[in-house]
Amino acid sequence: MDARHARDLLDAFRGKHVLVVGDIMLDEFVRGDVSRISPEAPVPVVDLRDRFTSPGGAGNAAANAVSLGGRASVVAIVGKDAVGGSLREALAARGIDTQALIASASRATTHKLRVVAHTQQIVRVDSETRDPLSPELEQELVSAIEPIVASADAVLLSDYGKGVVTDAVSRTAIACAKKRRLPVVVDPKGRDYAKYAGSTVITPNVLELETVSGVHTDNADGAIVAAGQRLLGTLDGASLLVTRGARGMTLLERGADPLHLPTLARSVYDVTGAGDTVVGTLVLALAAAVPMREALLLASLAARIAVSKVGTVAIGHDELLSSLTTEEH
Repeated sequence: MDARHARDLLDAFRGKHVLVVGDIMLDEFVRGDVSRISPEAPVPVVDLRDRFTSPGGAGNAAANAVSLGGRASVVAIVGKDAVGGSLREALAARGIDTQALIASASRATTHKLRVVAHTQQIVRVDSETRDPLSPELEQELVSAIEPIVASADAVLLSDYGKGVVTDAVSRTAIACAKKRRLPVVVDPKGRDYAKYAGSTVITPNVLELETVSGVHTDNADGAIVAAGQRLLGTLDGASLLVTRGARGMTLLERGADPLHLPTLARSVYDVTGAGDTVVGTLVLALAAAVPMREALLLASLAARIAVSKVGTVAIGHDELLSSLTTEEH
């Protein structure tokens, strides 16, 4: 991709508005060095160097859309707790619209604490609520979607299986987007893909594809295609983008040959949030009317940058442009 075309594509991102609906969380990282084993138990002792927090899940996807030059609004749920307050502040600090971030006393804010030593994650501690939503909370989410879609250029459903992306929430978001002919990208979870029918593209990883299709693929091209083809007829026109780790990505569209994209990652230090980077970049590219195959190149390059860093990161506009023009050479 030549420098002028790359710049034109990324310039088209500027100001595009993405609605992100889904499970939002606070990622916290504790980093340090290990030089000894604890005398109390056979575990490493981490000498603390620093700690920081970042929006995770749907929040990380929204942060990537904003850092690439777009705008993002979130429809999601946090608890009425200190973590929820910290998450709201972290989102606002990144320029993400939180007016439809609903606070609930009945649910804890999802919080993932990771301890990292010498770039290696050694333990993760999760705190979260995964109970089904109350009818009242579900209705609040549904009611928040349509007014934001009215000013949006694309919609992202970020489903981490924490309860926010219910059938009603998913179908409402997709129906509202289809009325305005907006692209809808889905980061899926679970076995029920019927609730994502009618979206533009659904982005399972290999394990998620195997779970929903019931087919063991061994991450092989032919098996990936066979498993995906079994689903396409049930998705009301949605395409599948299967993310395959070191083997890249495979795009499956009805009536088209499969497209296998090799991985562009060179050095992998931390895969935390890489999937959010892919969908955040992809949805913004589609919002800017970038053709699907070029949008996938942009998303793949953004993921390459993300996995070369430690922690949950948002990729910048200039950073991606530099990667695009370097890739040309």
